[in-house]
Order: sequence, then C-alpha cells, then structure tokens
Amino acid sequence: MRAIDERPPDGGSEEQHTVPRTVDRAEQRRQIGAAVLRLAAEQGLDEVSVRTVAAAADRSPGAVQKYFRTKDEMLTFAAELAGERFEERMAAVDSGLPPREALRALVLATLPVDADRRAEAAAQLAFATRAAHHPGLGAIRRQVDRDVRAALGGWLAAAGHGHGPEPEAECLALADAVIALSDGLALRLLYAPDDRETLLRALDRALDALIPPAVPHP
Repeated sequence: MRAIDERPPDGGSEEQHTVPRTVDRAEQRRQIGAAVLRLAAEQGLDEVSVRTVAAAADRSPGAVQKYFRTKDEMLTFAAELAGERFEERMAAVDSGLPPREALRALVLATLPVDADRRAEAAAQLAFATRAAHHPGLGAIRRQVDRDVRAALGGWLAAAGHGHGPEPEAECLALADAVIALSDGLALRLLYAPDDRETLLRALDRALDALIPPAVPHP
C-alpha cells in the first residue's frame, strides 16, 4: 500500500509550525487518526469535527489543527490508516500454512471479532456510506481498495495460489472473491454478533467452494 502522506496539511515545511522538534509528527497524526476511527465507530461520521476529535484524542482543537485543517483531511487520513491496519493484519498471517488454512486465518484476521476490529469495521462502513456522496472520499476509498486488492493478490501468490496459465490474474480474481466474502461477513457480524458461529460455518462453506478440498489419490 502506498505510504500515508505525513506532510503538513498546507504542504509546507516543518519550520512553518511551532511544534517542538521532539514531537513525532507522524505518530501524532496517527494518534489523531485513531481517535477519528473510534469516534466514527461510536457516533458516526456526522459527529466527527475538529472539536469532537480533539476531545476524543485528549487534545485542544488548536493542537489538532496543527496536523489537520479540516474534517475532510482527518477523514482522508483515517480511511488510509484503516486500510494500512488491514494490510498489517494480513501480513501477520503465515502464508506458509496450507493454502486453505492460511486463507481462513486471513479472513478471520479481517473480521470484527474483538473490540478494536469492531470499531474499525464500523468506521469503514461509515466511510463507505459517506464516500457514496462525497467524490473526494470516494476516490480515497477506491485507492485504498486497489491497494488492499494488490497486496492480497501478492499474499495469495505467496501462499501457493494461482497455478493456471495466468497466475497473477487468478490470484487477483481470488482476492476479489475473498474481499467480497470478508466484507459481507464483517457487515453481518457488526449488527448480528450473536450469529458469529453460524457465520463462521458459512465462511468454511464459502472457502470449500473457493478452494475445493484435495481429492486423495487412490
């Protein structure tokens, strides 16, 4: 995935700001971005503003505006941060496992099965809804989706998928199916967490269709 843009919001140099040199600017932006994700998950994007994010991040509004001038800048960064977290979880899954086992572990790593991932999934849903009506955020979401698709295609190739005449295209097609499966399960788990076991059985059936079990040789 392309690196998150850590430049000052006005595109200028660090010397234009009075932030002490000991402050890790990238880490400050990430902490504020994490607060945006929490707020979006808990209250929805309509409640995201410089003031509310400042309160959630335990900062003053002026401190937040040193890093993000507007709500849209915060949302853009937070959407990219969520995509980066997805890729980090994906990279942590051992691609050396048997292909079907590795793919199941990968999908599980993306599902909202704990508090942090539930918050991120809720925020992602809020971003997707807003992106339908805001072209700028829509463009960011599409780029994040492309980055995740490319990274997942590479992961699938490393995990041993793609043995046909066009292995790269095969892995990308499988990546599309996995993303669709993950997105659908994540949505259901958000509003029906008590159905977790049923949905995980559905995951196994879907994986059996995508990757049929090997037929033992006689």
